[in-house]
Amino acid sequence: MRMVAIELPARHGDSVGQLRALDRALASLPAGEPTLAVLPELSLTGYVSARGNFDVSRFAEPIGGALLRDVAAIAVARQVALLASWVERDGARCFNSAALIDEAGELVLHYRKRHPWFPETWASAGDLGMPVATLHGRRVAVAVCFDLHFVSAEAADVLDSVDVLLFPSAWVDDDEHDLRDELLPALASRHGCAVVNANWGRGAPAVRGQGGSRIVDGSGVTIARSRVGSGVQRVMAVLPVRSPLPGVPCEVKRPGP
Repeated sequence: MRMVAIELPARHGDSVGQLRALDRALASLPAGEPTLAVLPELSLTGYVSARGNFDVSRFAEPIGGALLRDVAAIAVARQVALLASWVERDGARCFNSAALIDEAGELVLHYRKRHPWFPETWASAGDLGMPVATLHGRRVAVAVCFDLHFVSAEAADVLDSVDVLLFPSAWVDDDEHDLRDELLPALASRHGCAVVNANWGRGAPAVRGQGGSRIVDGSGVTIARSRVGSGVQRVMAVLPVRSPLPGVPCEVKRPGP
C-alpha cells in the first residue's frame, strides 16, 4: 500500500481553502495502488492563529460533523483512505482528534490525542486508548504530535503489532535541532513499525519546526522526506506488510468487490 504524507502549509480558519488544497494534492496521484494519505495535525482548521491564539474550540464539531463529511467525500472521489485531524466536540468537552476514513467514506478508526500540548488548554486528554485498524493488510495506529514522547512507554504492545504508526503533527522546535530526526527512527527500529509523519508546512504563523514531513521504515531508515520550502508537498512510499510476531494474530481487511 502506498503511504502519503500531505504537508499542508499552516493556515487558520480556512477549512474550505485547505480542503481544496488537499483535493488538488490527491488529484495527480498515480492510479492503481491502494493509498492511505495522512494530513498534519489540525491542518484543516489551523492549530494556532497568526496572532498566537491557540484556542481553536470555536471550530469544534462532533464526529459526524460537516468537516469530516467533506473529508469523506474527497476520500470517495479520489479513492484514497484519509487520516484527518479535527477539533472534536463531545458534549461539554473538546478533543484534538483524528479520524481514518476509507475509500468508501467509512470511518474505520477514531483517535483522541492522549497528551494535549501545554498551550492546548481547550483540549481534554484522549480517552479512547490506542485503537488499531487494518487497511489492505496493513495494521495501523495513530499518535498525534506531543503523544510521541509517551507512546512507546504507554502502548508498546500496540506498536509491536502494527505495520505503521500514522503521526500527524504541528511540530515546534525550541532550537535548530529537529528532535524528530532522532525520535522517529528510534521508535520505528525499537518496535519494527514504520512511521508516516505529516507535519504542518511553512505558512501563517511561521514557526521553527514546520516542514520536514517524512516516512521512516520499520528498520528506522528515513526513506522519504519533504523538501525545504513552502507550498503543499507530498511525501510518498510503498510499505510492505511486516512479518507477524509470534502469538500476534494478523487481521486482514480486504477491499470490497
